[in-house]
Amino acid sequence: MSVFHAYDIRGIYGKNLLPDMVYKMGFFLPSVLETNQIAVGRDCRESSPAMYKALVRGICDAGAHVVDLGLTTTPMVYYTTARHQFDGSVQITASHNDAEYNGLKVSRSGAMPVGYANGLNRLEELVMHHTPVPVQKRGAVTSLDLKKEYFSFLSKWVPQSMHLKAGVDCSNGMAGMFIKKLLGTRQVVYINEKPDGRFPNHPPNPLVPENIRQLQDLVKERKCDVGIIFDGDADRVMFTDENGTFVSPDLIIALLGHHFLDGNPARVLQDIRSSKAVGEYLSPMGAEMHTWRVGRAFATPKLKEIDGLYGGELAGHYYFKDFFYSDSGLLAALLVLHVLTLLNKPFSEIVRNIKKYEGSGEINFRIERKQEAMDALKKHFTTQETPTAFYDFDGYRVEFPQWWFNVRPSNTEPYLRFIAEAREAELLQEKLKEMHAVLNSFIQSP
Repeated sequence: MSVFHAYDIRGIYGKNLLPDMVYKMGFFLPSVLETNQIAVGRDCRESSPAMYKALVRGICDAGAHVVDLGLTTTPMVYYTTARHQFDGSVQITASHNDAEYNGLKVSRSGAMPVGYANGLNRLEELVMHHTPVPVQKRGAVTSLDLKKEYFSFLSKWVPQSMHLKAGVDCSNGMAGMFIKKLLGTRQVVYINEKPDGRFPNHPPNPLVPENIRQLQDLVKERKCDVGIIFDGDADRVMFTDENGTFVSPDLIIALLGHHFLDGNPARVLQDIRSSKAVGEYLSPMGAEMHTWRVGRAFATPKLKEIDGLYGGELAGHYYFKDFFYSDSGLLAALLVLHVLTLLNKPFSEIVRNIKKYEGSGEINFRIERKQEAMDALKKHFTTQETPTAFYDFDGYRVEFPQWWFNVRPSNTEPYLRFIAEAREAELLQEKLKEMHAVLNSFIQSP
């Protein structure tokens, strides 16, 4: 399977992501990005130093210069790219994947993402079919340490009078570089705060229930008002309420309306999997909801295109106009703490006021004939009742008066993903049974 994906480059280092391949990526990146200077950051994974060495050697052999940002979060690379006007940047990371993975997240000027559709496809073609010829005058490497500047930038959003007690799980990822300095220790309890690319306590993917158990236990044992957990590179963040109950990340889009919206018209972006409750909650506040495709490669340019204030995804990415239309787990966490302090109500009560549907969560199926399976689902349900809304730009989202579903092929894994919501639990279970019956003939054996 190719390491070039819709949003980034990612694979198992030493298996399908090899040093020679990374060298070639570095060599051809300057021509793809049309720049002679690239900022490079990296996370704490054990393979990141080797990845950095191979990538930088390639960039320099192409005659381009490298600005070394050192160990950093992915959002800090976005900040650096936009604020310091780099025409190209790379963060070496595999984000939420297990320790054996690594990869590259590539951005161009303005911190606009480079996905497969607008650059990684060209890079793959060059890497696979061309041989690097090093230039005579190699590029140079310089260092740039912006940690103090970035900390100062984030500090503007730290709640000034936070009375909440928070439990924070850094997942041994890059959030540990900043979060304790930002929030202090008076009202906050931290676990797994030291960056460690082996991820010894749990994998850095907060969407896996097993990975948030430590945080849930911490919240209950220490009687916290909120639980916060970051992924490996700190571009995502997720939350639990005061009971340790996981809060669906799309509902946080609605919560953030209390910070951003004041009754005046403003555009807000959600992904195609987001709960209908999000728009229903935000519309009275003045939100004009826009629904779009999943992933930073699509969300960041879309938020900029619509001149939106902010947006979010079911996967825990939150995008902000004030952060160059990019996603930041740390900024989102600070804003959520600000809103919870402002509302001064139990987190669970606030969530109950937002959540109006019973949800299935995202269900994954290993299916080869993805398009046929999606078409079969669409045909089955639309012949039963007339849809009230239909979207087909990222799989299908089909809405009916009392329920809706989205089915889409994964852009990063060999799965077909299904999610549904209904007004009543009984209706949801009925539709899930029908869905399984339709997909049964398409599902591959393990």
